[in-house]
Amino acid sequence: MVYASSPDRGPGAGTGRPAAPRTSVKIVVAGGFGVGKTTLVEAISEIPAVNTEAWMTQAARTVDPLADAGGKTTTTVAMDFGRVTLASDLVLYLFGTPGQPRFWPMWDDLCRGASGAVVLVDTRRLDVSFAAVNYFENDSDVPFIVAVNLFDGRRTHPLDQVAEALRLDPGVPVVACDARDRGSVVQTLTATLGHTLDRTAGRGSVAAR
Repeated sequence: MVYASSPDRGPGAGTGRPAAPRTSVKIVVAGGFGVGKTTLVEAISEIPAVNTEAWMTQAARTVDPLADAGGKTTTTVAMDFGRVTLASDLVLYLFGTPGQPRFWPMWDDLCRGASGAVVLVDTRRLDVSFAAVNYFENDSDVPFIVAVNLFDGRRTHPLDQVAEALRLDPGVPVVACDARDRGSVVQTLTATLGHTLDRTAGRGSVAAR
């Protein structure tokens, strides 16, 4: 599921020394409507994040719940995309899924070739991420972790309670993440990669909660 390993024009390029190989990895950021996926991608991307935001209108009230969106005025209608270099030989490509049910058919395409996934949840509206958890548990073989977005910078529930409420398999890691904070997002992505490596090695992975 790793995208590619290819020569990188990094340290050593142009000096006669062989360029270090670079591994590119695809990570999907999923979750319900308005849980912070676009914010997470924008917080970490080293390039201007690509997003497909559209204005939310009164005409769409029946399909996009304006009242529950926490002040959101736009919504992702295709995907978010960003890139981050975690090490000289490791680049992550992030693909954020749209959260509304009418766009769920796109998830199979967005997850194709992914090495791991982050399901972002908002404990104030935990139900909006049930579908994402169900997708990765039952309809996809992509290893995933759950990240509890710390709105207002506060954790309101213990992580083990969140895992219980989502009825997660014991092997699914649950971490806290402030989607606005680059360092916190790096830790979340590192946990995602670690879980993928554990799954690949057949050892499983249990979160410390």
